[in-house]
Amino acid sequence: MKFSLKNKRAVVTGGGSGIGKSIAKVFSGQGADVYILDIDEANALQTVQEIKQNGNSAKWVPCDVSSMNDVKKAFTQIVEETKGIIDILVNNAGIAHVGNIEGTPEEDFNRIFRVNVKGVYHCTYAAIAYMKKQKSGVILNLASVASSIGIPDRFAYSMSKGAVVAMTLSVARDYVSHNIRCNSISPGRVHTPFVDNFLAKNYPGKEKEMFEKLSKTQPIGRMGKPDEMADLVLYLCSDEASFITGSNYAIDGGFVSLKV
Repeated sequence: MKFSLKNKRAVVTGGGSGIGKSIAKVFSGQGADVYILDIDEANALQTVQEIKQNGNSAKWVPCDVSSMNDVKKAFTQIVEETKGIIDILVNNAGIAHVGNIEGTPEEDFNRIFRVNVKGVYHCTYAAIAYMKKQKSGVILNLASVASSIGIPDRFAYSMSKGAVVAMTLSVARDYVSHNIRCNSISPGRVHTPFVDNFLAKNYPGKEKEMFEKLSKTQPIGRMGKPDEMADLVLYLCSDEASFITGSNYAIDGGFVSLKV
C-alpha cells in the first residue's frame, strides 16, 4: 500500500480539531500509532474515540505547546510507550490574530509568538534527539500563505508563520545528514470550525455572505478542506517523499501564485 505509515509512531500537535484532526485520522487510517497533543480535552478525546471506532490507534496526551515543561512531560510519556521511537512530528497547533501592528497589543503579540513559534520550537527540540538517535525522522510544520504574501490585518500571525518557514529550512539543513527530513505546508483559507466561529463572532447575521466573500479570494473559488491538507501532509511524511526536505508547499487554491 502506498503512503503506508504502518508501525510508525506519529505525534500531531493540535490534533483534536480542524486540520490537526484530519491529519490524525488520516495517519491512523494508514497504520500509524498517533499521539495527539492538545489542551482541549473534549475535542481530543472525541477525535481519539472516532479513530478507535475505526479500529485504529490513537491516544491523547495533554499538552500546552507554549510551555516547554508541558512539552517535555508529554514527550517523556510518549517515548516511554514507544521505547524511544518518534518517527513523525507534525507541528500543527496554532492560533490566529486579526490586526495590523497598531492593533496588536504586546500581550497579543507575545501570545501568538508563544504558541505559533515557541510551540514549534519546543516540540521540535523535544523530538529531535530521539530522531537523531534512531537516525531517521520526519518533521512537518504548518505554515500559511501569510508567510509569503502580505495579507491585511494579519501582522502577528504573518510574523509567526514566516518564522515557521524559516525554522523549517534551518532544521532541514542542520539535520539532513542525520536522515531527518523537515518540510512545511502553507495552506490558504481552509473551512474549519475556526472559520465558522470567526464569522459568527465578527459578522453576525452576515455569515453566509462573508463566507462566500472569503471563499472567492482564492482563484479556485472555494476554501480548502481539512482532509485535503491532511492528504498532502500524509504524502510528505511517507516514505514515498523520502527525497523531499527543506521545502514549503503552497496548498491554497492558487492564492499566492495566481493572485492578481
